[in-house]
Amino acid sequence: MSLDSMVETYETQGFLTEVDVFSEREIGHFRALFDDLEAREGKEKCQIGLQGRHFDEVFIWQLATDKRILDVMQAVMGDNVMLLSTHFFCKYPDPEAKIFVAWHQDITYWGLEPPIAHTAWIAIDDADVENGCMRFIPGSHKNGIAVHDKSAREGNLLSINQEIPDEYVDDSAAVDIVLRAGQMSVHDGQLFHASNPNQSNRRRCGLTVRFIPPHVKQTMLNSHKQSWEPIVLRGEDQFGHFPKVGMPFPLS
Repeated sequence: MSLDSMVETYETQGFLTEVDVFSEREIGHFRALFDDLEAREGKEKCQIGLQGRHFDEVFIWQLATDKRILDVMQAVMGDNVMLLSTHFFCKYPDPEAKIFVAWHQDITYWGLEPPIAHTAWIAIDDADVENGCMRFIPGSHKNGIAVHDKSAREGNLLSINQEIPDEYVDDSAAVDIVLRAGQMSVHDGQLFHASNPNQSNRRRCGLTVRFIPPHVKQTMLNSHKQSWEPIVLRGEDQFGHFPKVGMPFPLS
């Protein structure tokens, strides 16, 4: 798919999927580095606890700032691209089918105004229906911010247990985002998305990379009670809403 067709699809659907980025050899290299990090940090932390680690783990920085990813993000976002943060989501085999991600919009708990952000989801492992791949509702990014309540179902991985109530979600329209390791999806911060439990015997690991344009500012702390530390990766920041943060490692 050309960059022009990606832009049209993204504007219409609110997402891209099966975007080829890393070769099998490249993603195998990064997977081995993640496996080492997982062994050091432990699976419990790796499930949702590895946020903002591009500041101290060079391989995460390399994944998040790969030129092929930034070319796509610049096409769908515009010339000026800031890295907001990175966050691993690791779903481990879940025989009791308890661990899930409720329907939500990313932008509702990041404290940003205007509510604009974009997420690249890089598949470290294969992601499929059996192991709980993401699900998107096409076009749902066009209707503004939806009502979010607390989920009554135990096992929601979201940081403040948020959920769009069922009456606002037409899950019959949902699309399963099946990715091979090394591919990525991209979604708008207002797109409805969720994922089901991992009912396979395989891990499902993905790195989310969050991007914003520089006119966006933080008006309240995020759901982790923190301020963001964005880094300019393409173009320039003409607004200065955030303290200037240098790159922790060189761009490759």
